[in-house]
Amino acid sequence: MQINEILTLERTLFGVPGGSKKRVLEYFSKFISQQNPQLDAEEIFSRLIARERLGSTGIGDGVALPHCRSSQCTEAVGTFIRLRDKIDFDAIDGQPVDLIFLLLVPEEANEAHLQTLALLAERFSNEELRKELRKTDQPEQLYQLISSPTNA
Repeated sequence: MQINEILTLERTLFGVPGGSKKRVLEYFSKFISQQNPQLDAEEIFSRLIARERLGSTGIGDGVALPHCRSSQCTEAVGTFIRLRDKIDFDAIDGQPVDLIFLLLVPEEANEAHLQTLALLAERFSNEELRKELRKTDQPEQLYQLISSPTNA
C-alpha cells in the first residue's frame, strides 16, 4: 500500500492547534467523521484513546502515528496533521510532537494495518523529510512530501 492510497490533500492539515494529545485525537475524530458520515466521532475517539493507553504512539523525533481499528471503517483512512505548536505525546524519546499521521483501518485489516504502520514509521524516520515537512506551510507541499514514493 502506498501513502497516497490512504491520504488525500483534503486530509493533509497544517497549523492545527494542538493543546494536548487528547485534544488532537478529539479534533481528528470529529474531522474524520465530518468527512465520512458513516464514522462516529465518539467511537473513533474512544478507540484512539484506548490504543494510547496500551502505549504511546509517539515514535520519536517529534512524530506520532496514532491508529486504531473500527468496525465502521471499510477502508484505511489517513490524515496528516502538522501542529502549530508541539505537544507532549508521551513519545518514546520524551520529545514533544508536531508531526502526526493518524490512521484508521477496518476491524479485520490485520496484516495491511501492520504493513501501513511500518511504511509510515519508515517514511517518518527520514530526517530530511521531517525537516522539509517542518519548513513548508502549504498543504499541497506537505501532501506531496509525504505521499511521494521518492521520499521513502
